[in-house]
Amino acid sequence: MKNILFIAPHLDDETIGCCGTIFRHKEEGDHTHCLLITKVKSNKIWSKNVVAKKQKELEKIKKIYKFNSFNQFNFKPGELKKKSLKVLVTKLSIIFKKIKPEIIYTPFERDIHTDHQIVTKAVLSASKWFRHKTIKELLMYETLSETNFNYNEDLAFRPNYFVDISKYLKKKLKICNEYKTEFKKHPFPRSLKSVEALAKLRGSESGYNAAESFKLVFKKI
Repeated sequence: MKNILFIAPHLDDETIGCCGTIFRHKEEGDHTHCLLITKVKSNKIWSKNVVAKKQKELEKIKKIYKFNSFNQFNFKPGELKKKSLKVLVTKLSIIFKKIKPEIIYTPFERDIHTDHQIVTKAVLSASKWFRHKTIKELLMYETLSETNFNYNEDLAFRPNYFVDISKYLKKKLKICNEYKTEFKKHPFPRSLKSVEALAKLRGSESGYNAAESFKLVFKKI
């Protein structure tokens, strides 16, 4: 049994990038933990009604996954660049000490969204072996609409680690469909068709019917 930590800058990142993998870990008897970095608040973009809908989605998703622990920071989406990286590293370190994760999943460091970039930069800093010795493995996941919109070939996502999610693909699509405020009809990047297509593509690259792919940063044996 291992402690597995899934880090999501925004609500739905954990599902788009890791849904099948979360259930694979559960099947293997591991303890799954989720950390949501941001918290949606009403502003010029989101009305109080939209925020209420997103909160309901979050509560429903938490019940579906049944994480062993769920933590959420109070940062505003899209505004992490205004904060000191040290603040985020410190808060992450507190979570790491509390959960003692052995495996961490975090977004791809070169995603087009600056929140993703900053979160993973902080994760890399906080996960140094001499700070948290329990961490044995760190992987970066891909997020539709953020990873695939980085058109710089030198910085593109090139997976080197695949997880068979064939038995969980239907469940992943069902959970994605719970995010009514985030998903739209194809060809919108975050659509059920896009999620299924990517899973099938990664499966064809790794010999499975469907897969989620990652960039393995390090693994200590």
